[in-house]
Amino acid sequence: MKTNKSYTKRLKITKNGKLVARRPGKNHFNAKSSSQSQMAGRRSVIFKMKNKDRSKFLPH
Repeated sequence: MKTNKSYTKRLKITKNGKLVARRPGKNHFNAKSSSQSQMAGRRSVIFKMKNKDRSKFLPH
């Protein structure tokens, strides 16, 4: 199975091997949204997955 290279560039790998990414759709058009939802968009998402699935996103 091929790795989606465009998506792997948006991921960050922590020291312990966790995958962290930003929430999608929070770059622009945020003027009408509340400040609470804008702050929630700044938080990142940690992916919970097994090691076998995680190895697809890690560089070999």
